[in-house]
Amino acid sequence: MIRLAAFWGTARVENLQQATVASAERAARTGYSAEIAQAIVDQCADAGVRLVASLPDDWIALTIARFEADPRIRHVAVNREESAVGLCSGAFMTGTGSCALMGASGLMTLIYAITKINYTYEIPLFFLITQRGSLDDGAKFHVSNGLYLYSVMDSIDLPHVTVDSRDKLPLIGEAYRHSRKISRPTVAVLSKKLLQGKA
Repeated sequence: MIRLAAFWGTARVENLQQATVASAERAARTGYSAEIAQAIVDQCADAGVRLVASLPDDWIALTIARFEADPRIRHVAVNREESAVGLCSGAFMTGTGSCALMGASGLMTLIYAITKINYTYEIPLFFLITQRGSLDDGAKFHVSNGLYLYSVMDSIDLPHVTVDSRDKLPLIGEAYRHSRKISRPTVAVLSKKLLQGKA
């Protein structure tokens, strides 16, 4: 059992699974859809994803919890975006389908890792990211993501699709399979309205 405690010893989380459940419960109270979260997990599993490395983002807390609970997929919570790249790239070498799940800002920190590791050695990597910085994102500190995310992906010729409605959920599997076909990373961007079940 993993025990985490704040430096001063007041906050205790008995294990990572409880933390994931608590985060998912907060996300459900703030209007995110459990149905959509499960649909995302199903799309990934159906495409062949068996490992998910995630970093926290309020928008995908329910999705992370669903990956954590799904017996088809091993979920690993990582503390750095580069760890997700390393884990998922290594998984490819073993024949294991994988997905790096994070916020848009996380992807923006990975340009060097993606171009150095995945582009140079032609290692496919599938990213699922949130569309932080969109017009409906209430967090001012994510504005720069909205301004630069798509331009940054385009500047390194990183193929991407935006999944902004239920009928576009199959694009998740298509983007995953495309990464394997071209031996390069691909990105599926999840909108807030989709994650809330409003689109």
